[in-house]
Amino acid sequence: MKALVLPHWVGWAKPSGDVALGLGVVLLVAVLVVPLPSWLLDVGLALSITSSVLVLMVALFMQKPLDFSAFPTVLLLTTLLRLALNVATTRAILTTGHEGPDAAGAVISAFGAFLMAGDVLVGLIVFAILLIVNFVVVTKGSGRIAEVAARFSLDAMPGKQMAIDSDLSAGILTEAEAKRRRKELEDESAFYGAMDGAAKFVRGDAIAGLITTAINLFAGIAIGTLRHGLDFGEAITTFSFLTVGDGLVGQIPALLVSVAAGIVVTKGGVDGRADKALALQLGGPKPLGLAAGAAAFMALLPGMPAIPFLALAGGAGWMARRQWRAARVQETVSTAPAGPPPEPPASDALKMDLLRLELGYGLLSLAAGDATRLSDQIRSLRRTTAQEMGFVLPSVRIQDNLQLPPDTYVVRVKEIEAGRGVLKPPLQMAIDPSGAPPALPGERVQEPSFGLPAAWIEETLREEALAMGYTVVDSAGVLATHLTEIVRDTMPELLSFAETQKLLDELPAEHRRLVSDLIPAQASMGTVQRVLQSLLAERVSIRDLPTILEGIQDAAAAGTRSLAGIVATVRVRLARQISDAARAPHGAIPIIALSAEWERDFAEALAGPGEEKQLAMAPSRLGAFMAALRDAFDSASNAGEPAVLVCSGGIRAHVRAVVERFRPQTAVLAHAEIHARARIRTIGTVA
Repeated sequence: MKALVLPHWVGWAKPSGDVALGLGVVLLVAVLVVPLPSWLLDVGLALSITSSVLVLMVALFMQKPLDFSAFPTVLLLTTLLRLALNVATTRAILTTGHEGPDAAGAVISAFGAFLMAGDVLVGLIVFAILLIVNFVVVTKGSGRIAEVAARFSLDAMPGKQMAIDSDLSAGILTEAEAKRRRKELEDESAFYGAMDGAAKFVRGDAIAGLITTAINLFAGIAIGTLRHGLDFGEAITTFSFLTVGDGLVGQIPALLVSVAAGIVVTKGGVDGRADKALALQLGGPKPLGLAAGAAAFMALLPGMPAIPFLALAGGAGWMARRQWRAARVQETVSTAPAGPPPEPPASDALKMDLLRLELGYGLLSLAAGDATRLSDQIRSLRRTTAQEMGFVLPSVRIQDNLQLPPDTYVVRVKEIEAGRGVLKPPLQMAIDPSGAPPALPGERVQEPSFGLPAAWIEETLREEALAMGYTVVDSAGVLATHLTEIVRDTMPELLSFAETQKLLDELPAEHRRLVSDLIPAQASMGTVQRVLQSLLAERVSIRDLPTILEGIQDAAAAGTRSLAGIVATVRVRLARQISDAARAPHGAIPIIALSAEWERDFAEALAGPGEEKQLAMAPSRLGAFMAALRDAFDSASNAGEPAVLVCSGGIRAHVRAVVERFRPQTAVLAHAEIHARARIRTIGTVA
């Protein structure tokens, strides 16, 4: 038997999913104006009933509302389908209804015969009850629930977003997890908002069904008697039969979809499928036992049918006894004496927090409850550090320490104390930028980050302090500033081997070839890590990692092996970046140059072979250099110039090693590290 071969144009005629959906919607609109034969009406009505059952089953078996995120669209399409079929059946009833019960199709005829059972009045009453149940009870309740759910979802959205941001800053969530939760939150708000509007479709469908039913009945009787000459009684019987059948065919799918909408909007606080949730929450032994007792009592009442109530009492009692036994077994297992807890592995003692913030019990309010300012500050610190320095800080773990004084905090880097301070919430810290003690009533203290004179003042004095030109910071801001400075000072220690590997792995694809050529053929991963640490130690951003790798590659090609030599080559590569960072607000780089005498003294004091030279200057001469340097920079500071020290490249690393001992914030640049197009302004000389 040969396989059936279709013409090639058949594949062209096969529409895609979006095209098929568009054609379907167009056909639904066409049904509103184009008369349909009875067999096609039967197909459409069968499709309407089947699709409504499918929607109800999906709503029953979903785990959470977002699992059926397409429900508002489905609701619109099913409503449009029923409305189109209502118009089509109304046209068929009014035009051919006088021909008999089968004039509008077999489906309508079957439903009318089933519901009416030969009695027109009973059929109309039953249909009216179904209509009222759908319109008043199910539809109205679902619409109200959807409206309230949408309002509550939108109101709770800012709080949920802040909770996600707080967990992210505390390290509980990763960036990917936080992004996923934010997407779920946005989808949830959009879903409930759409459901609030879609609920109006259900209500409008019920109203349209009521109107079309009235038209079919009264207009059909009028047309049958006046135009087709039917007796009044015959017209009532015929058109009532068709009207009830058509209304039932439309109302049953509408009722199913309305119930599905109610299930979807009431699913917000229930986890898992509806059947499991109902069985878990209604299947307790006490409720089942009480229900069994009530059913048994009803069976004993005079005139009550004993068999149904006794059967229900027996079934509920059996289920209650079964649930009670299961609960007793579970309780026995849970209360059984447990053995000694397993000893944690010794490796747990080796785990170390890279960054940890310990708070006295009086400061716990800064990181608990609705006070998210500290979390916001830490999150901002991590973001700013990533943008400015090219390094994502590890998560900051916040914990209480009852051994600390109530108003004291401690910052630890790799379990070692790196700084501590005292806070006085809800007081505000006032700082005079000039370095003078603030002339305001309050407790005199030193600002923990820079050691400036400060005072804790009442919040009522904040506006007065600001008017006097003081900087006013709350407790969370003081702590965050101190933490920022500690992080900047200890950033080289935080850049571990693993973090270095992560930075290289996250490079764009166009730079992957550079990494593969450099590591390990020309330089090891450890060398790259030490170079990055050296740059961070002088607060040079490593964000431009490809340029840094190119500088390491240049140093390796030139045969440079010492760390100082490699760092010098990299810094020359970063001349534009370093010059831009040293630029003052007026656009020029204020520099203090090293005199020729000091240049010669430092060069002559270098001893050792090749690249391993060390500084061997007499202590008295070093003291004189420090004094001269201090005088030059104090003069620049008094003039308001944030100057940098410039010297030759051969001695820069050694000069920096001396300067950082007593002026760690002072930048030391080589002449080659100042970009050719940068403007400079010499404001002093270390003589």
